[in-house]
Amino acid sequence: MSRTMRHVVPMLCLSLLAGSALADAPETPPEQVLVVGQKPGPGMWKVTRGDHVMWVFGSYGPLPKAMEWRSQQVEAVMAQSQEFLTEPGANYSVGILRGITLLPFAIGAKNNPNGEKLREVVPADTYERWLALKKKYIGEDSGIEKERPVFAAGALYDKALRQSGLTRAVDLREQMLALAKKNKLKITSATVTLDVDSPVKALREFKKQQLADLPCFTRTIERLETDLDTVRLRANAWAKGDIDTIRKLGYQDQAADCSRAFMENTALQEHGFRDMENRIREKWIVAVETALIANKSTVAMLPIKQILAEDGMFAALQARGYKVEHPD
Repeated sequence: MSRTMRHVVPMLCLSLLAGSALADAPETPPEQVLVVGQKPGPGMWKVTRGDHVMWVFGSYGPLPKAMEWRSQQVEAVMAQSQEFLTEPGANYSVGILRGITLLPFAIGAKNNPNGEKLREVVPADTYERWLALKKKYIGEDSGIEKERPVFAAGALYDKALRQSGLTRAVDLREQMLALAKKNKLKITSATVTLDVDSPVKALREFKKQQLADLPCFTRTIERLETDLDTVRLRANAWAKGDIDTIRKLGYQDQAADCSRAFMENTALQEHGFRDMENRIREKWIVAVETALIANKSTVAMLPIKQILAEDGMFAALQARGYKVEHPD
């Protein structure tokens, strides 16, 4: 799948909010100092079926820029396990050559249809709030004013994170995968692969349609106005393995609204997105149940939000009768 295509359908990359580099970050206030150095993240959750066990590592992002992740517990568990289940998600089945042929059709997909500007597609009061945050985190950028609200919100959010000392560049998935390969574990993908019969048609239709992305845009602005300190505190808590603090902070997350903008789009639904969340959940649960039957010890990776949420994937396992133990 090409980089340009990933920007068109960012939900499939498990990162709705793509961003870019920016100016030097301001100094962090003392009470909001982010952790630095090597940190373990949270302990691992334990799921059991008889005498078979699955250890679940709860991933999170964004994380402090100056942090390096390393968990001795994860390394020890990997050394005695037989299989690794990747983080659940979805992607398109598009080869390199096919992806290159799609590039001309992807150009402009981030922009509003009919050349509309942001000020024409969002309420006036919301647009004024956007301008204030744009001045603070982005600066002069006329090009972004052409983008759909969901993409503009993503760029704004990512640059605000960077100025707050946070980053998405700590790739926990790649590090976990490297550990699995080092220990010669069987690697099982929990990813749903979408095979699109006519990606060119899908792109053409997508470019013509409006997205229901005003909730995503508005929630992103609200979060940057009121919740950025909480994002930093939660990143610190994850790095130090402080699950109690993460629970207390909760999640004021715009990701669901941003995901919905894509999931409910007619063009994308007709080309593979229909019922995507349930398909991802079911594939992961099937992979978990299969691994628990086959292996004495399995390692899995799951976003910590899915572990802690009352309606998350972990809750679905508990509803099926699996015993779950939380880390100390």
